[in-house]
Amino acid sequence: MTTSTSDKVKVEVRGHTALVTIDNPGANTWDTESLPALRDLVEKLNADKSIYALVLTGAGDKFFSAGADLKLFADGDPKVAEDMGNFFGQAFETLADFRGVSIAAVNGFAMGGGLEVAMACDIRIAEEQAQMALPEAKVGLLPCAGGTQRLTQLVGEGWAKRVILCGERIKAAKALEIGLVEEVVPTGESLDRALALAEQAAQQSPIAVTFCKQLIHTARDATIPQGLVDERTKFVELFSTEDQREGVNAFLEKRAPEWKNA
Repeated sequence: MTTSTSDKVKVEVRGHTALVTIDNPGANTWDTESLPALRDLVEKLNADKSIYALVLTGAGDKFFSAGADLKLFADGDPKVAEDMGNFFGQAFETLADFRGVSIAAVNGFAMGGGLEVAMACDIRIAEEQAQMALPEAKVGLLPCAGGTQRLTQLVGEGWAKRVILCGERIKAAKALEIGLVEEVVPTGESLDRALALAEQAAQQSPIAVTFCKQLIHTARDATIPQGLVDERTKFVELFSTEDQREGVNAFLEKRAPEWKNA
């Protein structure tokens, strides 16, 4: 039986589908426990030939995932930043390379690393009240888990710049319009829809699906890998700046940051 190494990332097998739930109250944030747990879990699911699909959702009815736990970055330690960048990269790239079909059931706010993990999935089903953003620059950081690369691939350069550079928050209807999600459903229905789609995928030959997915990723794999490395490098470089510490601490202290551009 496939199990998770952390209660913050739960798994339940339903037929040929693995239901993975981000469960880290109160905003389902990612940390040094949950990210390795996700990586290890997906590796186990990859090794289990009876699993054809993976559905990822968030516990509760408000957050899919609010991204990284910013308390980890309050003291501006570059080593912590490097470790977290590596944890994010390993976890989300393992998910992106899952051999079967991966579907994100976005049941609430998907912010920062929460949106990045959804973008690492093959398909995104969002509930009508869901909102999505990559707000890292508002706190002196940058998306280091595929955000700059995968968002650009999904929605194009203009909308990627609008979301990342202008800090725009996207509602579900707009996300569907620009191609960030594939379907919008009423509140409370994303998980059922994602599981139904996983069942539909399970009717396909799992080996054929794996080969098709690899071929679809051919163009992506020609450009994104270096970008993913560069994201993590630039993320760590920010921790030598005053603005990184100011941005994170202003957020934690619930005040407006005073940028120095230094």
